Amino acid sequence: MAEQVNKTALVLGATGGVGGALTEVLLTRGWAIKALTRDPARAAADRNPKIQWIHGDAMDRDAVVAAAAGVSLVVHAVNPPGYRDWDKLVLPMMDNSIAAAGAAGARVLLPGTVYNYGPDAFPLLREDSPQQPLTRKGKIRAAMERRLKESGVPALVVRAGDFFGGGKSGNNWFAQGVVKAGRPLASISRPGKRGVGHGWAYLPDLAETMAQLIERTPAEGFQTFHFAGHWDADGTQMPQAIRQAADRELKVKAFPWPLVTLLAPTVALFREMLEMRYLWREPLRLDNAKLVSVLGREPHTPLDEAVKTTLVELKCL
Repeated sequence: MAEQVNKTALVLGATGGVGGALTEVLLTRGWAIKALTRDPARAAADRNPKIQWIHGDAMDRDAVVAAAAGVSLVVHAVNPPGYRDWDKLVLPMMDNSIAAAGAAGARVLLPGTVYNYGPDAFPLLREDSPQQPLTRKGKIRAAMERRLKESGVPALVVRAGDFFGGGKSGNNWFAQGVVKAGRPLASISRPGKRGVGHGWAYLPDLAETMAQLIERTPAEGFQTFHFAGHWDADGTQMPQAIRQAADRELKVKAFPWPLVTLLAPTVALFREMLEMRYLWREPLRLDNAKLVSVLGREPHTPLDEAVKTTLVELKCL
């Protein structure tokens, strides 16, 4: 186990799903947390009072570097909202985190995505699977990891499937495409094709996994781990868990892809969603053998429990 002496982290994206969940786990493990945000007063009113909120923007390199002074970890969990402006924002923000980590002598943690891969790597993704994405966002995510690896700063990438759970964050497929956050359950939407498997990552489990990897792996080099999460082998287990949580039969409807396609030319969010539709058309699973070899086991909340907790958090129950 790697000994962590300086347990201070700067979290970029602490008000989001992954960043928020990881912040809570790190706090329980004795870490001091600094978080960069454009609205510290609002963030402080809505989040854990132990967090030190710093005014700044992830696009402002000087602000990120200054905020990272004295930390041993920079968590890069920030993304442009609603998929917008990836081509303008994603790589500059990554470069700023790299610069901040370099100046502080810190390690970078990057929550990875499956966007990096094209169909040639399907259906089972390992850490050494080739990254040859076909989509614009996939190419940007692959470029992020290349820059991080080539920068020479110590880095840890933990890759997972579609997120759910972990608080009030509704910026994910579960809260926007399977159910509707803030609304009582009336039906369940099915984004994928019938019979096609899909991987889900329960954020509290993913955050716990990240925290354990931070503390149990040496803060050197470029390391990547895959988080398996919940594998829905045929697309029926997630709807069944939602029905179980609601304690009633709910109709499963096909996601309105035709409408998304029709409106994509005029609605930016739909255009971006449409680009990633291929991830719902083929089974895509993450191999966690390397992760298990280090941790012994992957933190894993039973699906029924995870889904019920998530639906309560989203005010769907």
